[in-house]
Amino acid sequence: MVSTDGMGRITAWSADAERLLGYAPEEILGTYATGLLAAKLPVAALRSFVRRREWSGGIAARHRYGQGVPLTVHASPAQGADGDIGWIVMASSAEPAVQGTAAPALASWVLEQLPVAVAFHDRQNRMVSASHLMLMQMGMTAAQQRGRRLREFSPGETFDTTDALTEEVLRTGKPHVQELFNQAPGEIGPRAHSLYITPVKDPDGQICGATVTVIDTSPHRKARQRLALVNDASTRIGSTLRPDRTAQELADVSCGDFADFVCVDLLEPVLHGDEPNLRPEDDGVTLYRAGQASVLDGHPESLTECGRTSRYRKNTPPAEALVQGRSSRHRLDDPRYREWVASLPGGSHMVETHGISSVMMVPLRARGITLGLAVFLRHRNPELFDEDDLLLAEEIAARAAVCIDNARRYTAQRNTALTLQRNLLPRHLPHEPALEVASRYLPADPHTGIGGDWYDVIPLSGARVALVVGDVVGRGIQASATMGRLRTAVRTLADVDLPPDELLTHLDDIILHHDVELPGRSGGPGSDDMWATCLYAVYDPITRRCSVARAGHPAPVLVAPDGTVEVPDLPAGPPLGMGGLPFETTELELPENCLITLYTNGLVQSRHHDVESGLRRLGQALHQSPGRPLEEVCDTVLDTVLLDEPDDDVALLVARPSRFDASQVATLDVPPEPSAVSPARQWAGAQLTAWELDDAAFVTELVVSELVTNAIRYGQPPIRLRLIRTTSLICEVTDSSNTAPHLRRARVYDEGGRGLLLVAQLSQRWGTRHTTRGKTIWSEQALPEPFMPTTATGRA
Repeated sequence: MVSTDGMGRITAWSADAERLLGYAPEEILGTYATGLLAAKLPVAALRSFVRRREWSGGIAARHRYGQGVPLTVHASPAQGADGDIGWIVMASSAEPAVQGTAAPALASWVLEQLPVAVAFHDRQNRMVSASHLMLMQMGMTAAQQRGRRLREFSPGETFDTTDALTEEVLRTGKPHVQELFNQAPGEIGPRAHSLYITPVKDPDGQICGATVTVIDTSPHRKARQRLALVNDASTRIGSTLRPDRTAQELADVSCGDFADFVCVDLLEPVLHGDEPNLRPEDDGVTLYRAGQASVLDGHPESLTECGRTSRYRKNTPPAEALVQGRSSRHRLDDPRYREWVASLPGGSHMVETHGISSVMMVPLRARGITLGLAVFLRHRNPELFDEDDLLLAEEIAARAAVCIDNARRYTAQRNTALTLQRNLLPRHLPHEPALEVASRYLPADPHTGIGGDWYDVIPLSGARVALVVGDVVGRGIQASATMGRLRTAVRTLADVDLPPDELLTHLDDIILHHDVELPGRSGGPGSDDMWATCLYAVYDPITRRCSVARAGHPAPVLVAPDGTVEVPDLPAGPPLGMGGLPFETTELELPENCLITLYTNGLVQSRHHDVESGLRRLGQALHQSPGRPLEEVCDTVLDTVLLDEPDDDVALLVARPSRFDASQVATLDVPPEPSAVSPARQWAGAQLTAWELDDAAFVTELVVSELVTNAIRYGQPPIRLRLIRTTSLICEVTDSSNTAPHLRRARVYDEGGRGLLLVAQLSQRWGTRHTTRGKTIWSEQALPEPFMPTTATGRA
């Protein structure tokens, strides 16, 4: 028996057809039937085919090995499920022994050997005959089913539905296709079948019966389910860069139709971004339960809760799967599996309670590294895991392992970047008597926490304080590294007391040299490879003046004691990295108890609003700031200005400057004569007595003596001595010479060269700063108790 569709392509090929012509079904199905002809068809056959009429006669077919085979055929038109009219061809060898075979015997042979379950119904919907496969599926003989309707065999949903559909086909003449799920006698689970009901018409086109064809599509359906599971896994697993979340996604995807319970355990180093190292000689393996899913509520099959660790002993199935990197499949009667389950607390009870019948253990491996283990259980699904199921589990686990490894490597890089940035940003702002400060830092990406914004508070000589805020273009490790380089450079340049405009000029050179050093960077003036903005301000609490210079950075916001908000008009300056353009310093006089707010543009600018709107909200937030704690001011600013998640990193630094009164500063003009050293020393001692610092008088008099002597000997008038009492004792000597002193090694018989060495030994720190009118040599000594305690805090 051979069947074709309306185009003449072969759709069915019986075992006898294979024995007769030598072609296997996989070779012939889908090919055109005319390719089997060894000679042209008779004219009568061609006319019958054109008119869709039955035809009987002889033809010559070609055997697989080339020889011609004479056949006697009977071709009948048949309408398919899609309405297409094809052909059913009954063929037999034309040899003399077969030519005398009766047609009923040939039909019997066809029904006996037909590889498809087919039943023939008459006009009254009673079964006439059925193939051997159909009889087997129905569990009865041909004599038992002949002349009866389906619903008479066994009342049930499947037979009732099929019987009703057959009656509809007999009545309308339209074929019907439907998918059914039923469980045959002796099978452990339901199977999927495709039901084709096709009308049979006589030569006049009248419906005389129907054929019911049932094809087992369970293997195809299972293959489609597996393909859908793989596709689902590729879209749902790896939606985040978190190893534990990816493990849970693997469990969620696999639980349901494929497995009844899935748990995913990861090696602990994976969660921290480290690369695990499994060794065969280890006594056991400790795993972290990162994800699990079950078809039952509450995961009653689980012996370990999510977030907890468990240890698998050596030579147990899960430990071997991890160490060897090979998957394993176990049944309930596996002795090693039962031994391992019995060793677990509550393991045997869990297996018996839920009826676990089949287990698969699949290691999660990526780039040759074992990251964890996925365990699949079945207890509601009666089918045991087979080799195809193991291959599918390995495919899904391999996809998940790559995602977990990507998350692990991302975690490692993020930890590295965060460590770098935490070491670069100030952990605690210094406690300065000159001003109170508070800060905030918000990265644009809260998950990575990595950015290029920075802020700093730098103590300077003479009780002055430098405030710095900067913003490096870009994000990630590169921006953080550049930020750290600039912050270190600012601290180094601030230590030599450079004016704000000169300090920014040196930073500009550093950016340009950095671009040239990087591979593939062109650098040079105007290069946009790397650039940054910065604002540098120096506040002097004695003069109450603030020197400010900015390099393309937003200007600070000043808040007067009465709540008036002002943005001073300062020269913007070019961003750092442009090269060749000057920076300007502006002097601001700050009233006492005012606020100065420094920030990066991520605070006031986003894709949702322009800079003007952001500045307006910033002013509203700062209007009520006078007298309030700076921590509250910072929180109010962020809550008022940031309506959504920031598009860029945000650095905020708020300072409340204070002024030293006359009781904290003492000044003496020193004549440029050697005889003035002794009076200066005596004046200093008297001043310390007035400040009740007699314990520091001896050291201070020595320092004053050496600094004044150097100024008289090597400097130029006018010479001025100043003492400043804050949390430390500062001694300054100013003259109009630009020559800077330096330490040198004095030989045994040298008369000089030991003064600055003595100052360095007696002081906590010392140095020189240059001004437009000369230089100042200063020395700072620690005091037993701070004179003016203050607080400075910063939070990120």
